[in-house]
Amino acid sequence: MIMLSTVKISDKIPSTELCSLDIDGPVARITLLREDVFNALNVQLISELVSILDWTKERSVGEVELLNDEDNQPFFRVLVLRSDGKHFCAGADINMMRDAGAASAEENRVDSERLDRLFNSLWAHPCFTIGAIQGVALGGGAGLVACVDHSIGEYRTRIALSEGKLGILPAVIGPYVYRRLGSAQFRRLSMLASRVGAEEGLRIGWLNEVVESPLDFNQAIQRVILDVLSTGPMAVVESKRLTMNFDEWKGTDEELRIWTLDKTSQMRGSTEGQEGLSSFLERRKPEWADDS
Repeated sequence: MIMLSTVKISDKIPSTELCSLDIDGPVARITLLREDVFNALNVQLISELVSILDWTKERSVGEVELLNDEDNQPFFRVLVLRSDGKHFCAGADINMMRDAGAASAEENRVDSERLDRLFNSLWAHPCFTIGAIQGVALGGGAGLVACVDHSIGEYRTRIALSEGKLGILPAVIGPYVYRRLGSAQFRRLSMLASRVGAEEGLRIGWLNEVVESPLDFNQAIQRVILDVLSTGPMAVVESKRLTMNFDEWKGTDEELRIWTLDKTSQMRGSTEGQEGLSSFLERRKPEWADDS
């Protein structure tokens, strides 16, 4: 554990117009604000989201390895992604698609890199990430759903890898959706490019739970937040890192077994691991748990 951090929660938040960041203790809440165009992604919104994701990452428990900053304000442990209006995200903005059709290969590559940075920043964010998905999530919106750790839909939710309807591919979001759904489902849904309803989304793992309506999102989100805050903060972060190591493992099975043994020993001997075991044996809450 490092003893000092150069960042604080009171540091200036990135300036944004098309999305907002609200801070609620250890919870960062990001909201897309393009309700008039169903929260479609354009260059400005993508750039603003990346800035906020970077800012919250730098102030997360997983990044600084501290629960609080020097002002005793909690660093972030949970990130919630939501959207205003009827739909979560209708994919790429129509002007962005029009520009892509007239752009050079180099210009399209820059746009793709910007999109990939958005998805990767959300996928690899040190916080536990929760998405509330109302209405449709198409194309890039479907990619955002795939990148969160826990996605909550409602019965009108429809998700689609819709790129095929335009004669293009869900390539940039592909790695994240593939990891979320698996090979067969990604293959089938990218070819069909059809909309997946809430029931099927829940069955194949695109959604983790479904509530009756968006009015029920707050209660569902709060339940997940309380669960996360009762879990060791570094255990949450290291679980995500553990998964990504498994995804990318290139060594032998024997090397993987040895690595997991070392990782287990490391976590058991850590300050958090010792506190967790002690609190269990002493029948008390660990230091990271909410006292309420």
